[in-house]
Amino acid sequence: MKPKYQVIIDDIKSNILSGTYKVGEQIPTELALQESYNVSRQTVRKAILELSNEGFLRSEKGSGTYVSHQYRSKANGGGSKKTIGVITTYISDYIFPSIIRGIEGRLNEDNYSLLLASTNNDMAQEKKALEMMLSYGVDGLIIEPTKSNLYNPNIAYYLSFKEQDVPFVMINAYYEELDVPFFCLDDVQSSYLATKELIRKGHTQIGIIAKMDDMQGKYRMKGYIKALGEAKLRFLPEHVLSFDTASKLDLSKNLEIFLSDQRDELTALVCYNDEVGLEVVNVCRSLNISIPDELSIIGQDNSYIAKNASTKLTTLTHPQEQMGRDAADWIIKSLQGKKDLPNQTYYQPMLIAGETVKEIEVE
Repeated sequence: MKPKYQVIIDDIKSNILSGTYKVGEQIPTELALQESYNVSRQTVRKAILELSNEGFLRSEKGSGTYVSHQYRSKANGGGSKKTIGVITTYISDYIFPSIIRGIEGRLNEDNYSLLLASTNNDMAQEKKALEMMLSYGVDGLIIEPTKSNLYNPNIAYYLSFKEQDVPFVMINAYYEELDVPFFCLDDVQSSYLATKELIRKGHTQIGIIAKMDDMQGKYRMKGYIKALGEAKLRFLPEHVLSFDTASKLDLSKNLEIFLSDQRDELTALVCYNDEVGLEVVNVCRSLNISIPDELSIIGQDNSYIAKNASTKLTTLTHPQEQMGRDAADWIIKSLQGKKDLPNQTYYQPMLIAGETVKEIEVE
């Protein structure tokens, strides 16, 4: 458990970084803080002293305590080398090493530093990462949103970056509440092409494994539904297995139930991504379902795990490293004062044939 003075420090710091307490604004009095946190005057003064030492607060005798402007310049040390913050949901997993490699490569070309953080797709961790970036005083920010299909309670932090004229751009997804530049795969088109390929191969009973707390999952579901509609195939709720970040740990078990129940119905599956596609391969192996003879599957993102898997997964491309480079280039140009930078960039996916799709002969 945190000491009481640390709780006060964290709360005041959060209010400053999110813009609730603005530079030059007076914070609540010592008495008000004592009553609010049910602590002694000594505890409150210890918290205020620590925040003053860090440059977040300044006290004026006989007047009160105010938010200082010094924490921004103090945080980055006033150095000439600019630092770009990068926040992604994950760092070492799936497609993220390639994205980060693209960002780092472009930043290195112009001698920019990189400050990296991850959220594990958890909003509380995203809050900590944003506070760290604001406290450090980064010159620009590249963010992959956390649970982008859900309401995000950290919007105030992004607005704080805007108020401070710190340019930021989003990758892979974006928050619809914010008007912010972004670089994204055309996720609707990706799942649409996957479903169209299965239809072209003669499949009519096609299911989908969909992740629904991220915007990518919502749009990939949309592409699946679009392709079914064009082919005049019915959308059946029982052909959908949805999951989210919290239930991902149970995906293997839920796949076993889903595939067992739909064994005599489905002939093909569109998977949220390659990671899910390979999980389907593993579960099918345990259920003695032959791929692709009994079930055809398509992943998405052309990830390194798909490239290195023993089963060559049919998948679709994702820009990965190029997306990272383009996002970093956007930030650099923005800091250089360039105007008319793109506000929306969509990358078009392409199908990569593997060995997990079978053509069904039409009788």
